[in-house]
Amino acid sequence: MTTVGILGGTGPAGRGLAVRLAAGGHDVLVGSRDGSRASEVASGLVAPAGSIRGADNAGAADAEIVVVATPWDSAVATVRELRDALAGKVVISMVNALAKEAREMVPLYPPRGSMAAQIAAALPTSHVVGAFHHLPASEMENLASALAADVVIFGDDAASRTRVEELVADMPGLRPVIAGSMSLASAVEAFTAVCISINIRHKAHSYVTLAGLQG
Repeated sequence: MTTVGILGGTGPAGRGLAVRLAAGGHDVLVGSRDGSRASEVASGLVAPAGSIRGADNAGAADAEIVVVATPWDSAVATVRELRDALAGKVVISMVNALAKEAREMVPLYPPRGSMAAQIAAALPTSHVVGAFHHLPASEMENLASALAADVVIFGDDAASRTRVEELVADMPGLRPVIAGSMSLASAVEAFTAVCISINIRHKAHSYVTLAGLQG
């Protein structure tokens, strides 16, 4: 069992992640700038195993593994304030820089090419790994859904990638797939725009599965 903190975890993506992590037997701290708001949200989430509690972002940063689930335009500022608490830890970025144009989402490209790279630059003593980008939030939060999604994982530290792989493997309905290094971050994040645009157009909750993998 691992304690996982989710910075900015009160939104749909953070809530869904919290539910699946708890269902995998982990203890989850749902973080927010407003700790009272986080506690209110956490109390309404189902935790059939493990636990889900609310905290401010500083409290969530004290967890063993920390996920960044804030809006993209506040992610770097949020983690920079918590740099000391996050030192030496595995920090998972699930942040996508996207903008809506008509009925489509389009990717935005920050100066370092991806949000994971931006976060890694702001946390030079942490081990930043990207994961959880292509998942439909509503299906994640609903444990009764037939979700069977692949989670693409990337990062430069092999041991940290493996730690995230193990975490994902515990979560019902998800299969971890290590893609490779941080050099893939831009492509992985940008593809989220494709996934969301497809779901908008087709009024669906589709997700990524990769056929042909062994194991």
